[in-house]
Amino acid sequence: MRVILDDLGLDEGAHILVKRSLARVAVGEVVIIEGSAPELAVHLRGWCRAQGHEFLSEGASLRVRRGGAQVGRWRASEQAGQADQVVEHPAATWGLAGRSATIEAGAPAFDFPLHDRDELWADEASRLYAQAAAAQWDPATAIPWDAPFEHADEVEDAVVQIMTYLIENETAALVIPARFASQVHPHFREVMQLLAIQTADEARHIEVFTRRALLRRKQLGLSTVGAQASLKTLVDEPDFAMASFLLSVLGEGSFLSLLWFLHEHAPDAVTKEVARLAAQDEARHVAFGLAHLSRHIEKQPALKDSLAMAVHRRHDALSHTAGLNEEVFDALLLLAAGSWQPADMRLGWQRIQKLEREMDEGRQKRLRRLGFDDSHAAELSALHTRNFM
Repeated sequence: MRVILDDLGLDEGAHILVKRSLARVAVGEVVIIEGSAPELAVHLRGWCRAQGHEFLSEGASLRVRRGGAQVGRWRASEQAGQADQVVEHPAATWGLAGRSATIEAGAPAFDFPLHDRDELWADEASRLYAQAAAAQWDPATAIPWDAPFEHADEVEDAVVQIMTYLIENETAALVIPARFASQVHPHFREVMQLLAIQTADEARHIEVFTRRALLRRKQLGLSTVGAQASLKTLVDEPDFAMASFLLSVLGEGSFLSLLWFLHEHAPDAVTKEVARLAAQDEARHVAFGLAHLSRHIEKQPALKDSLAMAVHRRHDALSHTAGLNEEVFDALLLLAAGSWQPADMRLGWQRIQKLEREMDEGRQKRLRRLGFDDSHAAELSALHTRNFM
């Protein structure tokens, strides 16, 4: 094979033409290179040495024999798995390379603490990510911010207090997946992407809850010590499986019931739509938590004991707190009642009792899905924080 370079120098792009020609011949075959660039022979000799080819002669026609290495710089390399298959323990030297990329020898080792397939993988991860990406909504246009509504100041104050409570809970739900997303080995890209989009979901929730709270008020409501203490136990949890279990399976699962409760009893169209859209997002977060923990438990059955201990440990840590603060409870009661009539107040209180029963039933159902028997599921659900999240 012959390559005509004219006066094009190797430092001007001629190496692309040489590389292309070498790629078309078998190992050991010779390519003849013709060109008039002044330093062509000198540059070609060095290039061949770097690429693993043999420079044979100088003169008007230069000859290069293709070496046994892959054309390019990857003379000693490894493959980062297959595009459609995840491995159990991806190498630290695969680093930030995409799955199935060819990695040049000598790449640095990265420290990604979450690098074990059994502890974070879920076969549903790709589907859930695609679903989440397709379901993203714009806070500016998805919610009828200009919808007219009129209700008493006490009702608006109740909405503001509930939004204040939701904001701090969703902030914790943002911080936790954001921290773990940076620890996931990029080989498990679907999990990393899912945690990232979960973080984006929570950021959007914080935005709309804040915007609703400040729609007719200049500041948020009360944040209590008990609520902050409850969320701190989640933020401080260092283990991915434990944090996912406490946050997604128990906490966000309970929050799903709360958001649908708000949707049902919202006093205005804005609050109703804010709650509905947030609930749709939270359902995906719960689904991923259940999916990867179910797989993890299947591979390591002893994990169930650790999860149960995490519930007990959190319950003990929060035993001195009062649970759901009075301001939030009263605000929920007012919205559920819909008026100040004694009979309606009683009905509102009954609706909240029903909400708490539904939360408990939901937690037990999810616990049973993870393999806990009925009695153990009931026990662990009863120990869940009274602050809902």
